Amino acid sequence: MSMSSEVSVAVAFHSGFGHTARQAAAVAAGVEAVPGARAVLLDVTVIDDALWAALAEADAIIFGSPTYMGSQSAAFQTFAEASGGVWTDQGWQGKLAAGFTNSASVNGDKLAVLTSLSLFAAQHGMTWVPLGLPPGWLFRADGSADDLNRLGSFLGAMAQSPSDLGPDAAPADADLRTAEHLGARVATAALEVAHGRRALAGAR
Repeated sequence: MSMSSEVSVAVAFHSGFGHTARQAAAVAAGVEAVPGARAVLLDVTVIDDALWAALAEADAIIFGSPTYMGSQSAAFQTFAEASGGVWTDQGWQGKLAAGFTNSASVNGDKLAVLTSLSLFAAQHGMTWVPLGLPPGWLFRADGSADDLNRLGSFLGAMAQSPSDLGPDAAPADADLRTAEHLGARVATAALEVAHGRRALAGAR
């Protein structure tokens, strides 16, 4: 875990067609918008020593996967299962965690993926940071598809990308802004935790 005045937030994701990668980039932009925080984008399909080192150094890890057939992608699950050695050493114990996902349909059973990601984090002893936004769009009659959290998630950030649109056109701007919000929220929480730990250490 970083011991400098800056916190590191890893965005560990898989993207099949580029849509979830855009969402991941938005999460990272949200992290970078918080002074004192830096984002590290990590494609989890490349499982090597550099990946594990970056995740070990991070103060927080935001996990991201597309929703395929009501579950996270096989590539992300391969990464999750490969983290068994980290689990044995409790290497991510005490880190903050959060998650995001994207699918072609509005629902797509995205909640199943966010639930799986939160359980994955819990198994590693991490503390989950929820989205922290009220639902938008259809929650009220005057809602708009441009609202933050237009898909009404609480556990993490959701995005929707029509199957006939490429990553240059989807996800929607509202979903990308929601992803930015998640990144900023986690970065802020990571700074608060880091400062609190330093204060406690100084009081001993």
